Amino acid sequence: MEILKTEGLKKYYGNMNQKGPEKAPLVKALDGVDLSVENGEFVAVVGTSGSGKSTLLHMMGGLDRPTEGRVEVAGKDIFSLMDDELTIFRRRKIGFIFQSYNLVPVLNVYENIALPVELDGQRPDGEYMDRIIKTLGLEEKIHNLPNQLSGGQQQRVAIARALLSKPAIILADEPTGNLDSKTSQDVMGFLKVTSDKFRQTIVMITHNEEIAQMADRIVRIEDGKLVANKERRQ
Repeated sequence: MEILKTEGLKKYYGNMNQKGPEKAPLVKALDGVDLSVENGEFVAVVGTSGSGKSTLLHMMGGLDRPTEGRVEVAGKDIFSLMDDELTIFRRRKIGFIFQSYNLVPVLNVYENIALPVELDGQRPDGEYMDRIIKTLGLEEKIHNLPNQLSGGQQQRVAIARALLSKPAIILADEPTGNLDSKTSQDVMGFLKVTSDKFRQTIVMITHNEEIAQMADRIVRIEDGKLVANKERRQ
């Protein structure tokens, strides 16, 4: 079952109608991207700096609007929504894991994990939350503040937070970018476990070829275009 689809996705910067010697160059951050992700799939989007991978993630997550094209998440054209509707949809259907963790410093681990669900006016599923915390090895850290955790532990909290709302898809933006190689491998192992154990769909962008090998499928982007799409490994 297809959970995410982009069709003809374009993002241009600069004035396409501007004329004269002062005309700024048109930058095609995305130039017609078609991508399909199946439910439960773990996809890595690989590219160098400036290739368009971060722009693609922002479009897939509804964090920025495209110049042209469509993004569907769980069958919904997300850019058909008004801004307030998109904010609610994003909170309920899309989980984010960022390189910088984005934890609230005055909240402990448990509170940080539960925060997005509570902001939506819901009560966390206690049993599911306990499973996530145990799977990610955070049982002894739930009362700690973020500054009492290592970088790898903070990223595991961010993964748990993204999982708790049972989103249609998780988008991970260079999730190991601030970690050393050993911790990066550990965090990727936890991401892989959550993908397999909870059948969670994940799209991860990275410049790290070794990290990308842990995904089910690798998609390569260059100059705003998909240039390679390696089939799911068996």
